[in-house]
Amino acid sequence: MGEDAIEKRWDPKREVELIALWESEGLYRSTTYGGDKGLVVIDTPPPYTSGKWHVGGAAHYAQIDMVARYMRMKGYRVIAPWYADRNGLPVEILVERQTGINPHEVAKTPEGREKFLSLCKEKLDEVEKDLVRIWKRLGCSFEYWENGTDSQEYRRLTQATFIEMWKRGLIYEAERPVYWCPRCMTTLAEAEIEYAEKPAELYYIRIELNNGKSVTIATTRPELLGAMMALAYNPNDPRYQGLEGARGRVPIYGYEVPVITHPEVDPSFGTGIEMVCSYGDTRDLRILRELGLIDKARIVIDKSGRMNELSGELKGLTIAEARKKMVEILRSIGVLEKVEKLGPRRAPTCWRCGTPVEIIHSRELFLKQLEFADKLIDISSKMEFKPEFHRQKLIDWIKSLRIDWPVSKTRYYATEIPLWRCTSCGSYLVPEPGRYYRPWRDPPPFEKCPVCGAGKEKLEGDKRVFDTWFDSSISPLYVSGYMRDEKLFSQAVGNILRPQGYEIIRTWLYYTILRVYLLLNIPAFKWVRISGMGLDEKGEAMHKSKGNVIDPEPLLEKYGADAFRFWAAGAAKLGYDYRFSENMIRTGSLFVTKLINISRFISRFPDPSEGYVLRAIDKALLAKLSETIERVDKAYSEFDVYEPIHAIYDFAWNIFADHYIEAVKTRAYNNEKTYSEEEQRGAWYTLHRALEAILRILAPIMPFSTDYIWRTLKGRSIHLERFPEEHREWRNWSQEPLNLMIKVNSAVWKYKKERNMRFSEKLNATLYIDNQNARSIEREIKDLHRIPEIAIGKPGENAEEIAEGIWILRKSTEV
Repeated sequence: MGEDAIEKRWDPKREVELIALWESEGLYRSTTYGGDKGLVVIDTPPPYTSGKWHVGGAAHYAQIDMVARYMRMKGYRVIAPWYADRNGLPVEILVERQTGINPHEVAKTPEGREKFLSLCKEKLDEVEKDLVRIWKRLGCSFEYWENGTDSQEYRRLTQATFIEMWKRGLIYEAERPVYWCPRCMTTLAEAEIEYAEKPAELYYIRIELNNGKSVTIATTRPELLGAMMALAYNPNDPRYQGLEGARGRVPIYGYEVPVITHPEVDPSFGTGIEMVCSYGDTRDLRILRELGLIDKARIVIDKSGRMNELSGELKGLTIAEARKKMVEILRSIGVLEKVEKLGPRRAPTCWRCGTPVEIIHSRELFLKQLEFADKLIDISSKMEFKPEFHRQKLIDWIKSLRIDWPVSKTRYYATEIPLWRCTSCGSYLVPEPGRYYRPWRDPPPFEKCPVCGAGKEKLEGDKRVFDTWFDSSISPLYVSGYMRDEKLFSQAVGNILRPQGYEIIRTWLYYTILRVYLLLNIPAFKWVRISGMGLDEKGEAMHKSKGNVIDPEPLLEKYGADAFRFWAAGAAKLGYDYRFSENMIRTGSLFVTKLINISRFISRFPDPSEGYVLRAIDKALLAKLSETIERVDKAYSEFDVYEPIHAIYDFAWNIFADHYIEAVKTRAYNNEKTYSEEEQRGAWYTLHRALEAILRILAPIMPFSTDYIWRTLKGRSIHLERFPEEHREWRNWSQEPLNLMIKVNSAVWKYKKERNMRFSEKLNATLYIDNQNARSIEREIKDLHRIPEIAIGKPGENAEEIAEGIWILRKSTEV
């Protein structure tokens, strides 16, 4: 097939044509591939449909697609679904802002709740269509599953796992201290807490003791004075020795609290003695739990974020208002000794809305996790982490947990908790799995209470929903057919890959490992691929508030998806943050053009299967090619795409195109018949083998241009081809002739450039090379550089050394 079959220029619009072709061929349905090496399930992260992807998000999914494509080419049947994570707070907050509807008000009636849920669904549908369009344009080969996490199918599975855990006593209801967001009006898991730097002041307050003495405490939360449960100092602090056992009287409120010692108190902070209250922070929570005082806690903040009746004069005030009021009162009674400004301090906030969170008591459902910490660390050790160093983040998180996981929320757009409560005896009733239950709307699936015999009218459906991570954490079970396709599930277990970012190790990864362990007592994954975060060109995280969000669509339109994927693969090593670089995308676009040009050149020549003789430079090139295949294959097998794209680019452009092709052009054409026909065919053979291998090892990363070239030359899709194997015979051949050729080329080209000579100009000189391997490439050097004489060894006087071991002796100043 001639070079004219391949177009001279690559038009990104051709990518759109290929997408349509791939879809018409059903190319990426998991049933398209035989999978003689078995099944691999990729637990593709279901992205939250809260808005458009920036370039970092698009690159993340492109990387996952690269892994899927590689696994297919290695002979695996790959299930790589794409579906949306649609449950949770973000869409509720978005609808609230856009419509002004307060869900807590409208959801008081089933009709109002249905209306609010419908508005949420409409918004999610709109965003999801946009995300699907983007990943398809990127060339991602995912199977689109329209049943996202808010589908009946998914929610039915979530509820079935809950029912199983409830029956096994892994979930319980209790009134416990929880993180609470007053804005979202719901509990937060520890993993849903983020920290923000906020300015603070330190208030010094005098406390009278019952022994006639007084102490001064320092606190940043004077509004919590009415929640004080104890005074504490470090047992090694000599300033307060002998005070343990005394009692202090709380100003304004008049009740007494014990003075205790505790090693967590920092003697250098404030005065070294502090109030322990319910609850200023998690340390207060730990100390009060140790003292057995949780049940006696004084909670002075209500669920709306305002002070309650226990706060006395502060009742009804916001936190900020209460702090200001308390300072006025303390100053008026003469116990506020001073106020000191502090630098910014870390304050816990809601990860969804950024509101400062409080620790209050709430009656919630909890999933047991603390008692399984050691077992979770052990079972996670059976999973392969790529890269390994990210494993420690998971271990550290597991060790840091302090409370069981609150899995119930007082929200709406999420999977409903399948519980009914008997109002006569207080028993909770859990239905049989298999249906999708909506207890706030549906009639109870019981004729009567099985405990006390009360009628159906006494059974009240639970109005709460699950934490969104309770939904998301069953994703590997969902994609592998758990409880729905046991044959598929049996094949998938032990062959599931989780690709995700490091920022959700403590949430999605941890909760998934926990849930799968509790349900099945097995590792959730065989492999865990952890990537970094996509950053802007300055290395900063992209946020709308910063105004630095970069939209991938204009880049895809300008440069094409292959160029974008070139950057996505090569921007950073696996596990590290990757910066956006339009220059690198531009390089990717130039690389596509180079591939087109290489292919057009090679397609001029037939591909011989016999009757060829390989010269030393051919064997050396094939040896380097085999080494590159092995290097790329090994990196791909570690789910890395950084090493492959750089290795392929370097071989294809810097070695194959720049040096080998230039060196064998004369022989490939053989117009002067200076080479034998067998040697000419040897050049053809080597050119075709190298091009085929480059296209196949590059196809997972740059699927469009490689498929276009392959279809043009071979008449079929490259994505149905196998990944090339290392050629052991080639590996045994010496690469030294190629290495020497590159060294000679670079030296001669540099010499000509410094003298303003064209590379193609004849050089009337003798080239001395002190390397016996030069004998095997002497003819290629003469052809390429138009040098009439090559001498092996060192020259005499007057020769100019142009590189180590290489000299030129000009015969004349005229060229």
